[in-house]
Formats: sequence, C-alpha cells, structure tokens
Amino acid sequence: MVRAVGSIDSDSMMDSDTDHETASAAGVASRTPARSRLRTWSRRLGMTLLVLLVLVTLAAFVFDLATNGREQPATTLYRGRFVRVDRTTLAYRRWGEHGSPVVLLGGAAEPSWVWHGVGPLIARSGHRVFALDLPPWGYSQRRGPYTLTHWLQLVRGFERRLHIVRPVLVGHSLGAGVAAAAGLARPHQVRGVVLLDGDALAFGGNHAWLSDLLVYPYYTAVYRIVTGSDWIVGRVLRDAWGSKPAPTGHATLAQFERPFRVQGTDSALKQLVPGGIPGLSLGRLARLHVARAVIWGAEDNVDSLASGRSTAAVLHTRLQTIPQAGHLSMLAAPQATAERIVRFIASLARVRRTP
Repeated sequence: MVRAVGSIDSDSMMDSDTDHETASAAGVASRTPARSRLRTWSRRLGMTLLVLLVLVTLAAFVFDLATNGREQPATTLYRGRFVRVDRTTLAYRRWGEHGSPVVLLGGAAEPSWVWHGVGPLIARSGHRVFALDLPPWGYSQRRGPYTLTHWLQLVRGFERRLHIVRPVLVGHSLGAGVAAAAGLARPHQVRGVVLLDGDALAFGGNHAWLSDLLVYPYYTAVYRIVTGSDWIVGRVLRDAWGSKPAPTGHATLAQFERPFRVQGTDSALKQLVPGGIPGLSLGRLARLHVARAVIWGAEDNVDSLASGRSTAAVLHTRLQTIPQAGHLSMLAAPQATAERIVRFIASLARVRRTP
C-alpha cells in the first residue's frame, strides 16, 4: 500500500510538472507574438517618420529654390534716406528743418515707417525729427554685432554725421533700452530720454543652442513663410494694436514684411536670437539721471502696464498712459503719443528757463 500511494503521489507530481511546463510554454508563446507585433509597429512608425522627414526636407528644398531671389539690397527695397556710419549703411527718415532735435528708435522688427504718424506731428511743434532703423531691422545694412554696445556706437555716429547735438531720444520697446543706455553713457550729450512701451531691461539670452536648430533648408523655408504671410503678420499686428481695429490691408502689412527681404536678415536673426533682447539691468537703469519720461499704451499686452509702473518707479517719474493703445502706441494713437512726447520736451525748456 505504501508503494501504491507513493506511485500515485509520483504520478500526481509528474502531471503537475507537465501542466506547469505546458502553462509556461503557453505564456511564452503568447508573449512572443506581442513582442513581434511591437517590433513590427516600431519599424512601421520609424519608416513613416523617415518618409515624413524626407518629404518635409524635399518640400523645404523646393520652396527655398522657388523663392530664391526674394532677398534684395536695402537700397532696392527702400528709396528713402541713407547715411554711412562706422562702415554700416543706416536707413532713416526725417521731418522738420528747424528746432531742437528728436531721434526716434524703434523696437524689434519695426522699420522707421512706424513713426510716420508721430514724426510729422512732433516736427510741426518746432522740432527736427529723425527716425533711425537699428540693424538688423528696417532697411539698415545687416552688419553686426547686434549688441547694445554696437547700437550705441551707431546712434552716436548717426548724430555726428547729421550734426545732431543733445537730442531727446525716444525709444520704443527694444529701442527703449538703447535710449536709456545712451543717456547713461553720455548724459551731457543727451537732453532727455523717453521710454515708450519698453522697460529698457534685457530679456532672454543664454540660448546658444537655438542657432544649432536654425539649419538649412528648414529655417530658411519657415523664415520666408512666416515673414511673408499676411495672415501671420496681420495676427501679430492686431494683437499689438489694442482695442481699436488695426489696418490689416496688404499695403500696411507690406511695411512690416518688406524689410525682412533685405539681404542678410535671416542670418542676422540667427545671430541675434540666441542672445535674447539686449538691454540694461534694473540696477543700471536706476542710475539714469537725465530727464526722462515713461509713456505706455494702456492696453499693452507685450510689455505689461506692470512693467511700465516698475520702470517709472525705478526712474522716479510717473507713468503716462495712452488710452485705447496697445504695444504699438505710436501707430494706434499717433496724436496722443506725439502730444505726450512734445509735452515732455516743452517741460525741459521750462526747467532750463527756471533761475
């Protein structure tokens, strides 16, 4: 009986081992097709992505070839005034022949055209007004470096060439940093500074890796599509305008798009973007002691009103706002913008006459 029982136990164990092996084999078999399917789908996904990359690359090459010749010399695209400063050809506009000088400095992607409403209004108040294209914007030659130091050299050289003495500098957005820095660098040669929709502070930077991503043919294709699209440029213009309806006809949009066709602009932006927006630190800005004014579009959503209040507080002056104007206050409300600038200049004359 013992042997019988042992025989039965042995048989049961053998059956159990057999069942376990069968189950294990079934599990392995069930996992094998799953892994095979995963590898198959991975290969298909990889091939799909590769095909898409090839197609996008070919499309970019074709688009770049089709749009070759789009870039032209600045003198072909702009028939206005130029002056040679420090081996750089600068484009500018001018209004008025008599009176104290005012130099208008635009912001990023802003040609001097943006001052076409404000410039003549200031000139009618008895001033000589100059609007300068800071490279790589507008129609000035694309010759770097695109740094605050170099822009200051160009502004000072521009003043010398045109015999401008102790101007009031009006800087919009990025240009506010240049105007403030000029007032710091040579306070006895700058009569006053107006920061218009710009806090004068540096922004961004330390993104050298970005230049590695801006490669041909993709960067060239994207650059030409974005800067030549009425829809994209119009959207940006509307967002920066304020609550008033922005003029988004092609004639207006072309004023912003055409400067991007100046030879060398795409390469210049590749140099500028990784370094961010040049400007001052808050500590340096606080040391600005020339006469100053801070003027802001009340509906600015690019540089917020909070930034304007902080800048005005640091400079110990009051913030002047322009109703129904966004970031492009000189375009959305040229009359109100010009009035505030002229009022500031008049205040300088009153201070000078005070015993």
